[in-house]
Amino acid sequence: MNWFDAGDAQLHWREDGDPDGAPVVFSNSLGTDLRLWDFVIELLPKEGLRYIRYDTRGHGLSSCPDAPFGMGALVTDVERLMEYVGVSDAVFVGLSMGGLIAQGLAVKRLDLVRGIVLSNTGAKIGNADMWGERIAAVEAGGIEAVADATMERWFSKGFRATPELQMWRNMLTRQSAKGYNLSMAAISGTDMITPTSGLRLPAMGIAGSEDGSTPPDMVRELMGLIPGSGYELVRKAGHLPCVEQPELYAKHLIRFMDSIGHGSDG
Repeated sequence: MNWFDAGDAQLHWREDGDPDGAPVVFSNSLGTDLRLWDFVIELLPKEGLRYIRYDTRGHGLSSCPDAPFGMGALVTDVERLMEYVGVSDAVFVGLSMGGLIAQGLAVKRLDLVRGIVLSNTGAKIGNADMWGERIAAVEAGGIEAVADATMERWFSKGFRATPELQMWRNMLTRQSAKGYNLSMAAISGTDMITPTSGLRLPAMGIAGSEDGSTPPDMVRELMGLIPGSGYELVRKAGHLPCVEQPELYAKHLIRFMDSIGHGSDG
């Protein structure tokens, strides 16, 4: 296990692929950890690309501070991690909360990012009332109180009928309730519409046709803020298409990276 001290949080991170390759950084969604990317990374090239992923603060094996934090702290965490591991000009892949982090990092540190993949996310996700209700539910009954509804938003009907669902439900309910609620509060306070509309870099959006958290229209509207960006719809998938359709998801990532010459001589 690799650890990095980001100041008020200690981050668990992992590296795969070619240590001398072009960097690709992955950022997980609310309620998951770096294992979210296991299936996809297995399908990506073993040579020419260096894969860095980490548990967002309050998730997985990363620590969680006691004090509230905003999206700025989540962006600073990965900014410092990338500097620590010697990564710049990376393709940054962020899903949901990770997609907000991707936008914030690209706005703040364009030297660290040469392209972004904004998966199942928006410039603004939900509203204060919605997040407040979920925070109150978790405070009253733990993450278990919202687990079933979350599975409905996360996965397609077909996937919810498979035994694999329980693994992801377990991942959710075993997260830190404090970290989960502090992260929801950070998302609630985030509106990237204006800053993201100023971005000028290669970008691709990925949506799931059955996503109950960030529907395809939300992703499409987000990509409309970035001139020249691409958009891919993954059918028969919910909020986590990298889990339900990893082969197609990997193909979209490879096509995007090939289009900007990332990990190749072109």
